[in-house]
This record gives sequence, C-alpha cells and structure tokens, in this order.
Amino acid sequence: MGAAKPQPYKVRAIHVVVKGADVLVREYTLDPGEAIPWHRHTEVSDYYYGLEGMVLVETRDPRARHEILVGQFATVKPPTVHQVSNPGKQPCRFLLVQGVGKHDFVKVSETPSGNGG
Repeated sequence: MGAAKPQPYKVRAIHVVVKGADVLVREYTLDPGEAIPWHRHTEVSDYYYGLEGMVLVETRDPRARHEILVGQFATVKPPTVHQVSNPGKQPCRFLLVQGVGKHDFVKVSETPSGNGG
C-alpha cells in the first residue's frame, strides 16, 4: 500500500472509524478556531453528527449555516462547496460519514467566485 496522503488542513485529532472502498467514517476533534477549509467532493455526501460542543458547517450555493449540537446532524451533498469550523471556546467533536462513492477533497478559494466555488 502507498503512503497516506497528508491532510490539506490541521485539526486537533482525526480518528478513522471505518475505511472502505466507498465509505469513510472518521471522528474529528477541533480546537476553538480550527477549521476544515472551503472544499467540495465530486461523489460523496458528508453526514455530520454532533458528539460534543458545537460544530459549524457552512455552505455556498445554496448559502447555509448549520450549527450542529450534540445529537444533531446535517448533510452536505456533492458538489456543494462547504467549510467546517469550531467557533466556540471549547473543543468540539463530530462524526463524519462520507459515502457512497470515491472519496476526494477538492480545495476551493476562500472567497466565492462567479462559478460557485
């Protein structure tokens, strides 16, 4: 097997729960102020489940803001551009289920352009 690709962002912790050919499940811990930058996926949907604190999922086109608390969830379907952050003062934890399809991470610019990303 080849070496794992480095993450295109830094957060406190990422724990792989399940990794299959077309499904990826990870538990994330973000410290206050940490973020997964604006990006999109070609095939997979993201399913966010709140475990601790509050995680913020923001999308472009449609512009939306999902504040996910413990026991709540949100879904982002491809190819929606989105970012995930911890705007709180305490760490947050969430479960991210990605599937079904080939996983990718397509980073996009911080500021939206006229082409949706």
